[in-house]
Amino acid sequence: MPTDCISYQNSGYFSALMNDYLDQKPDLDTLYNHFPTLENFEKQIAEKQLNFNADGDGKRQTLVAALEKQYSNLETSALTHQNIAALAAANTFTVTTGHQLNLFSGPLYFLYKIISTINLTTELKKKYPASNFVPVYWMATEDHDFEEINYFNFKGKKFRWNKESSGPVGRLSTEGLDDFLAIFALEIGAGTNANAIKKLFEDSYLQHDTLADATRYLANSLFGAYGLVILDADNADLKRTFIPYIKEELLHQSSYKAVMKTAEKLKDYTIQVNPREINLFYIEDTIRERIILENGIYKVNHTKITFTTTEILALLENHPEKFSPNVIMRPLYQEVILPNLCYIGGGGEIAYWLELKSFFEKVNVTFPILLLRNSALLATEKQAKKADKLHLSWNDLFAKQTDLVNRKTKELSEFPIDLIHLKEQLRKQFESLHAISNQTDKSFAGAVKAQETKQIKGLENLEKRLLKAQKRKLNDVLERITDLQNELFPNTSLQERQANFSEFYIENGPALIPELIKQLHPLESNFKIITLP
Repeated sequence: MPTDCISYQNSGYFSALMNDYLDQKPDLDTLYNHFPTLENFEKQIAEKQLNFNADGDGKRQTLVAALEKQYSNLETSALTHQNIAALAAANTFTVTTGHQLNLFSGPLYFLYKIISTINLTTELKKKYPASNFVPVYWMATEDHDFEEINYFNFKGKKFRWNKESSGPVGRLSTEGLDDFLAIFALEIGAGTNANAIKKLFEDSYLQHDTLADATRYLANSLFGAYGLVILDADNADLKRTFIPYIKEELLHQSSYKAVMKTAEKLKDYTIQVNPREINLFYIEDTIRERIILENGIYKVNHTKITFTTTEILALLENHPEKFSPNVIMRPLYQEVILPNLCYIGGGGEIAYWLELKSFFEKVNVTFPILLLRNSALLATEKQAKKADKLHLSWNDLFAKQTDLVNRKTKELSEFPIDLIHLKEQLRKQFESLHAISNQTDKSFAGAVKAQETKQIKGLENLEKRLLKAQKRKLNDVLERITDLQNELFPNTSLQERQANFSEFYIENGPALIPELIKQLHPLESNFKIITLP
């Protein structure tokens, strides 16, 4: 096939805001710090080093200690161990991606996020050898929307974990997933790779008590060899570092005021998130509820818990772990506790990060470089050959199905279906009538115009009927085209948002992730098509 990549802007799957960001439209300049090019990281490194190291190495020591504790019962690769230790040094920086604790990783783009992060640290080390770069996966352990993460799709079937949940998902018990595995195991069958998938699920979810521990084990099993560091920020010591910013939010609601001003600059786009007056939750094992300020009293939404200002500030000093940042405050928390240079996320994530730069400036924290994660379409050799045989380009396959079918119908027809030449002839014939109508009664001019409109409409109706007739005649080949597109774009959506990695691991085994790491390049703004054996 003629190309193995399509620009994000031409793929048809990215928002106007993302396309304009990638095109570096001047109107967006004030919403980010540096655009993601290898050269721009030099300025980002200098700014972050000055900002993050200003308080000495206390934050670094706290971070390393928290990670060492979280990894204490996990078999760790030499490279991950080295990366954790390196975070204590002033010349070490992170590149971070974040993701929910989706069951068994959820959709494929979980892999692409982490691979983008790993590969970028490799490129940065080559360009800036005097510094160290650590890939970090930030587990969204404090999220509480269990319905978003309790399933994954395998070959078009949804496998859902039915369980009652409240509070932060990272603390959720994995009890009951043995029954889930029994059902999933029947679906994937036998074989070396299928058995490896079953064992990975069992070791991740049946040998660990919480969803956070299970997800850490899973991500470490898949990417530990590449030095990935997995962080659970639901941690009292890390949140102690964040106390001044939580206090500022409680007392002055700085984030709301700053983000609302930025949202005004984005009024021509779809706003991704809207800030609350206080962008914090109160959190316990079975509770994660908004903190609301009413008449000088802080209330925990949907509970009877209340605090005076003195009481909530005392709670913050003694138990910072009871405060959880929401989507607006979480990015700040990340950048306060990590020596981070770059955040890698999907289009929706980058869109809400673009709302936050003025807030970061207000609290004097360096704003990270924002990089759109890699996107990929995985095809088998058989599918690629089928596309060649049907004379389909990847651009064809990315098109909306109605547009694709109409275009291929016209291409495959032995005669032109488009009647534009007849419509043009008709318009020319009416030109002389219009000339005559200008010399006589206005009612005649109206009759001429009405007749022209009627005849043009008649040709357009014939054109539609001709297209429909040709579709019936070409039904067999058009069906093969749509079948192939449906295989590659399940539910008329991107494969990466639908399929789970296990579907491809069963076919490709342990070679899958090394191949993806080899093929994906984080600073290229292209949707990559990867043909797997």
